[in-house]
Amino acid sequence: MSSDTCQTVGGSPPFQVFGLPWPDLNDGLFYADSVSSSDSELRLIEFYSRKYKNSAPLQGWLQRIQNGQITVDGGVVKDPNTVLRAASELVYHRLPWKEPEAPHLLQVLYEDSDIIALNKPSGLQVLPGGLFQQRTVLTQLQWRVSKQGSSLESQEPHVAPVHRLGRGTSGVLLCAKTKVAKSHLASCFADGTSLINNNSELSTRRKISKIYRALVDGILQEDEVTIRQPIGTVRYPGVAKGLYVASPSGKPALSIVRVLERDIQGNHTLVQVKIESGRPHQIRIHLSYIGHPLLGDPLYVAGGQPNLFDSEFADESFALDGGYQRPTKPVPGDCGYYLHAHQLILSHPITDKVTEIIAPLPLRLQTQMER
Repeated sequence: MSSDTCQTVGGSPPFQVFGLPWPDLNDGLFYADSVSSSDSELRLIEFYSRKYKNSAPLQGWLQRIQNGQITVDGGVVKDPNTVLRAASELVYHRLPWKEPEAPHLLQVLYEDSDIIALNKPSGLQVLPGGLFQQRTVLTQLQWRVSKQGSSLESQEPHVAPVHRLGRGTSGVLLCAKTKVAKSHLASCFADGTSLINNNSELSTRRKISKIYRALVDGILQEDEVTIRQPIGTVRYPGVAKGLYVASPSGKPALSIVRVLERDIQGNHTLVQVKIESGRPHQIRIHLSYIGHPLLGDPLYVAGGQPNLFDSEFADESFALDGGYQRPTKPVPGDCGYYLHAHQLILSHPITDKVTEIIAPLPLRLQTQMER
């Protein structure tokens, strides 16, 4: 990336801000299934309690069926012992619910006809998942396109984030507005991870570079640390696909950490982190792995492992909708830590012009000189 042709955007207000307040209840969800030949002759309760056991226990699925939330070939079926036939169409309706509180306003750091870069606030999830199906960045982007009119919709049918930030992480979030831009940017993010996998040199080949600010517990003695700890998954209550942790059998990951300021009295260190891969929760895991977890992180502790980890699994009791109760232990979406995606440098997906996007730093993540 040549600095001679680089444009820098963002960094200081005023910014365009958009976002609609969240309704009290979301719209619920509909999950469709087609009965395969191997599942024919199963009873309705067997089908759901086996295939979606992570969603609800047996008693929870019984409650959903008897509540009329499942249709078979368009008709409501309340008998859990109904025998299924091959090719039958099943639909489960998850009833509307009040999602946890989340911010709704988004700052636009940069926008052109192909991409839009947002300053995501801490506490807002990027894509639907878990309890957050409506209160997400994606929903606000879709509402914005709809509000701007049908002519714009035809130009921006693919407006969507091309990478993720943790719910508790703030800062630069890059989104594509066209199919071509989305495909190109997704390829660039994938290429960076691929280079890590192949132990390749990155500095001259990466088309996207991400720099974060973080506040960590304790005093980091070295001025710069390179962390190459692989990241894998373990079974963990409340996380259906497994929790990402430091694991020798995991996938390669690389983080370069530079100390910006040490607060001896407060016993914490302000750092800059450049990541050359994009494993989930990579910075939280890597910094905790070296004994300096993010200040306020409720989940990861020294060693890159979860806090209070043991072999217990989710409580078998279920909530009003029949699903499992929310885990009492920390989960990845819990907030409280200090992590901000400060800079994102990319080669524009269409013009190839190098663009540096900067999200203003929260006060807590500024050095004394910056303050």
